[in-house]
Amino acid sequence: MDTRAEQKLKTRRKLIEVALELSSKKGFSSLSLREVAQAAELTPAAFYRHFRDMEELGLSLVDEIAVSLRRLLRNARKSSEDAKRSDMTVFSIEIFMKYLNDNANLFRLLLGERQGAFDSFRKAIHSEIDLFVSELTEDLERISQSRGEEIRHAAYAAEAIVAVVFTVGAEALDLPKHKQKSLSIRLVEEVNMILRGAKISSRPKK
Repeated sequence: MDTRAEQKLKTRRKLIEVALELSSKKGFSSLSLREVAQAAELTPAAFYRHFRDMEELGLSLVDEIAVSLRRLLRNARKSSEDAKRSDMTVFSIEIFMKYLNDNANLFRLLLGERQGAFDSFRKAIHSEIDLFVSELTEDLERISQSRGEEIRHAAYAAEAIVAVVFTVGAEALDLPKHKQKSLSIRLVEEVNMILRGAKISSRPKK
């Protein structure tokens, strides 16, 4: 039998999942506390046992985004370790498209709430995106160094890649999986163009 603490965690989790599902349809900023509680089959009073208000619930959703983005980067790093330079982007985009399909509601939330109504929620999302760009910058520098190449403006390249990937990802959300192939091909080429523009070049041999 579940303990009281376990049941509390389950209920809290249910509120997060319900809010995530509802926000994917109409946007988190448009949700009311009563609406989320009702969808989770709880009273508003029961909601307050888990979250102080909707803003605190929103910040918990940002934590979900943070975990998913870390997982995305970790998987991309793993795939790039043994990949040839020509294959690295392809592998990374494949991982991103899988992430997109596995975390569609989280991705919709990430895209839709960057201009959300809650100031702390909006800032937290931007902070996660900035951290994602920063880690991608480090990855680009690490990979280029390990391959005896030089990349200039790695931070700009990372920022541009994230912008393009997120934009194309938003298009892919509304497509069935079998129609996402052409977007993946386009995305690979666009990312490669950014990397070429970052002036990756082989270091002269000594």
